[in-house]
Amino acid sequence: MPKLNSSKFATLLIGTAVIFLIWVTSVSAQAKLTERSKLAINGIGSIRVGMTVDEASKSAGIRLIRSGSGDLDEYQCFYVQPKGEPKGIRFMVTKSHIARVDISSKRITTIKGARIGDNENRILSLYLGQIKATPHPYVSRPPENGKYLTFVPKDVADKNYRIIFETSKNRVDSFRSGKLPEVEYTEGCS
Repeated sequence: MPKLNSSKFATLLIGTAVIFLIWVTSVSAQAKLTERSKLAINGIGSIRVGMTVDEASKSAGIRLIRSGSGDLDEYQCFYVQPKGEPKGIRFMVTKSHIARVDISSKRITTIKGARIGDNENRILSLYLGQIKATPHPYVSRPPENGKYLTFVPKDVADKNYRIIFETSKNRVDSFRSGKLPEVEYTEGCS
């Protein structure tokens, strides 16, 4: 085996350290929750339904803080959101675990690319044959003609999850994903 002199050893050591730092930075950048994070049926970015708030904060490299006010109800339901950026993401917490993700930012998309402002036909085409349309409980009369477009997965492993797009005037106003029954709560924790 050839002998390394101190100069070659130092170069090798520095090179290894640089590669390690690039890898750590890359993994960290992928995990951090940003506006480029994609909403899935069971979470967003590295945050998954079922995590505690602490687990989600560590996983996403952000601090999640309680949003809104009021007392906890019998289901211990409340919302948390990122402190600072990204805006337009809230997490419903029930029984100390994240149950759903609510999106109100035009910049955030689903994995398939659906976003606020999309028309109903785009949602239907992105999730072909898997959307159940129902009247919106508050804006189902003309001129708004609001709907809930609910993505119902075919995969048995995802049978207890949904993505719900709320529309009015044929456009997506907001959307959310999470587990049943919380994802279907019309008024959030109320």
